[in-house]
Amino acid sequence: MFTIVRPMSIPSTPARGRPARLDRDRTVDTALDLLDEVGLDALTMRRLADAMDVRAGALYRYFATKDELLTAMAERMLAGLAATRTDGDWSERLATLARAMRTALLARRDGARVYAGTHATGPHTLGFAEALLGVLRTAGFGEQDAARSLMAVVHFVIGHTLEEQAALWQPAEGGGAADPERLRLAAEPERYPQLAAVLPTLTSGDFAGHFDFGLSLLLRGLRALEHA
Repeated sequence: MFTIVRPMSIPSTPARGRPARLDRDRTVDTALDLLDEVGLDALTMRRLADAMDVRAGALYRYFATKDELLTAMAERMLAGLAATRTDGDWSERLATLARAMRTALLARRDGARVYAGTHATGPHTLGFAEALLGVLRTAGFGEQDAARSLMAVVHFVIGHTLEEQAALWQPAEGGGAADPERLRLAAEPERYPQLAAVLPTLTSGDFAGHFDFGLSLLLRGLRALEHA
């Protein structure tokens, strides 16, 4: 008895698609996504290249150094802020812009660390600065006072958000440098009675409340400057 053996059909191997086109925008987008995943300390050009399935050298076509990449990432984080709708008097409008910047930096893991120290000159960064200065100049601030007020507001936002994100990204098991429990244990009431008395506020985690309080003090000082 014979068995008829039919030729086996060999499945065709699907043609490999072309790798996604490498360009500046895609590189920045992927870098921001990777930042959210691994944090700034673990973000390297080699790791970014692996995530994009390209050779590390290919990235240097667009960014000669990691600092250049971080500057582009900082620029992207401020996208849309210049168009933030503001209402009220100049101090309320300034507060709205400051809160918008904080929100933008918080939207990315280590966002404030990425932004700090960069000197972006793209349309998002310059547009946001123009919006802040427009509020101040319209309120009657002179050029020098407006410039220094701009720096004071931006530096406050960055500094506060740096501390906020450091506290938020703690080891899951606790015990990190910013763990409030460490402060509670160290601030012995007998030795540090004033500090112990205010611990509930210091360790509350009400970062929005802390931010608004500091911002209100800053704006109060600017109002005094306005009438000087």
